[in-house]
Amino acid sequence: MSVTMRYREAWEGFWREASEEPGAVFWDADPKVTAARHLALFEPRLLDSGLPMVDLGCGNGTQTRFLADRFRHVVGVDLSTAALDHARRADPAGQAAYRLLDAVEKGAAETLHAELGDANVYMRGVLHQCESADRQPLVDGIAALVGERGRAFLVEPAEAAGPVLGGLAQSPDGPPPKLAPIFRHGIAPGEVADDAMPVHLAAAGLAVLASGDMPLVTTEFTSDGTRIELPSKWFVVGRSE
Repeated sequence: MSVTMRYREAWEGFWREASEEPGAVFWDADPKVTAARHLALFEPRLLDSGLPMVDLGCGNGTQTRFLADRFRHVVGVDLSTAALDHARRADPAGQAAYRLLDAVEKGAAETLHAELGDANVYMRGVLHQCESADRQPLVDGIAALVGERGRAFLVEPAEAAGPVLGGLAQSPDGPPPKLAPIFRHGIAPGEVADDAMPVHLAAAGLAVLASGDMPLVTTEFTSDGTRIELPSKWFVVGRSE
């Protein structure tokens, strides 16, 4: 079985099992504390807000629908059919379009770019879930989607998130309920070095236009009622200005 096939099947199993209740998934936080905060950093740096917006790794579409309230043409893409089924059921009015796409697959992003033209891209917490060998192809796919005029907003857990997740996984009571399914389906988060993203971006021909630190908010709480937030790094990227 190929790495990509194993990865896809793991996500299919996760999303088939996942509840459709808002906030039931570990990272499915309210857009007010996720995409809204990200857009405050992203929108001022867009060259063209009228370009299609691609939510890469859209999952059940919570952030996609938020983006669709603010941009004319939003496409949520994911490699999991089950995730897209969740997204479409939660969006009966069809605010956004949803497409099956494995951005790591050679030529897949180029094919979508041929259809959409240059696009702006939003990606939250996808790179660290990839196998290490798939990370550069993923960033290459982002470069293909943005083309010459698009911009991408990328946010990933920082190295400092590793000990936080490790501590949660090794808790005497076991991992928190919303984190447990991730490990059970074999899609445990992987650590990405803080200096890795700029290297991947440069190799893909993308420049870092802005960057910073921001907590990545989850829907889970510790036993004392504290919301779990993961240290993260964000980047706005595009072709060199």
